[in-house]
Amino acid sequence: MYCNNCGNQIDDNAAVCIHCGAPTQNFSQPAQQQQQQPAQSNTMALVGFILAFLMPLIGLILSIIGLKRAPEYNGNGKGLATAGIIIGAIETLIVAIVIIVEIVAIVSMVGAAGSMM
Repeated sequence: MYCNNCGNQIDDNAAVCIHCGAPTQNFSQPAQQQQQQPAQSNTMALVGFILAFLMPLIGLILSIIGLKRAPEYNGNGKGLATAGIIIGAIETLIVAIVIIVEIVAIVSMVGAAGSMM
């Protein structure tokens, strides 16, 4: 094989010319190591999941936002967001039922007290 740069004869397996130092066809660039970026976390899904237990309606809203943002994080947080939505929805429904039952009880007690007079 001959060097494309200087024209001197070189070994067929040479990666660089021994005469001028030019790379040959056998020369391969060292593979550059890709720097792995740390996995980003879907904070909105995590906060929504936690708040689903403490403040269900806010947790439900934040979990829905977290689920919508999951594709931006390569699906990271999708499970937490889904769990936050389910827990938040169930707890919000339970709180709504309890409030309705309490209102009905108060109204019936006020009605019963008013009819006694």
